[in-house]
Amino acid sequence: MSDTTPIRRALVVRGGWDGHHPVEATELFIPFLEESGFEVRVEESPAVYADGDYMATVDLILQSNTMNTIEKDEFWGLRGAIENGTGFGGWHGGIADSYRNSSDYLQLVGGQFATHPGRHPEERPGDERDNYLPYTVNITDLGREHEITAGIDDFELNTEQYWVLHDDLIDVLATTTHPTQPYHPWHRPITSPAVWTRLWGKGRIFVATPGHSIDVLQDENVRTIIERGLLWAARPAGAGSAGADA
Repeated sequence: MSDTTPIRRALVVRGGWDGHHPVEATELFIPFLEESGFEVRVEESPAVYADGDYMATVDLILQSNTMNTIEKDEFWGLRGAIENGTGFGGWHGGIADSYRNSSDYLQLVGGQFATHPGRHPEERPGDERDNYLPYTVNITDLGREHEITAGIDDFELNTEQYWVLHDDLIDVLATTTHPTQPYHPWHRPITSPAVWTRLWGKGRIFVATPGHSIDVLQDENVRTIIERGLLWAARPAGAGSAGADA
């Protein structure tokens, strides 16, 4: 990076349920952000979102914060930053199941984790693997042309398969389909978004639902999608922060 290239600021906000390994998971991507020209700050709670002066300088937020809570001033600080051009991205429950106490947050993100269907009751070992299923991530027609997922073919995973409640203001780059099973109560296959983007004010939001564990985040396709998604969401270099004279 040349001396004349503006330094962009990335904020990593992590915490919540330890089962999603928020520290270890985000540490996988911090070197990538630094190599991509970001100055990275790490916070262990969403309290920083309430600091309007600081948030105005942030170009990208990477959030990994599952089943936590957010205060009203924190949420409105987050939303205000995004509306003014700060990018917001993440994976799995760290962004799609973060703050169940805030319906405003659910509207902002555009999709909310509802469940992850389990294996046959007789095949469940009694731990988190009860919810590990082999499934396909299908790239949509839009996804085949989008810079986040272009060149990536449909791929297989064996992990939690997120069932997502969502609105139609999202742009779906990949989906996954939950089949019918004799031991499940639904009567037809259900397709959920697996990777999506959302435009909100001047900002961009990126969500990928795979990412329950470190090995899933290290999958070549998953990691590529997340890295591209974070760069896509970030405020473009030289665009000026919300608090700058640009």
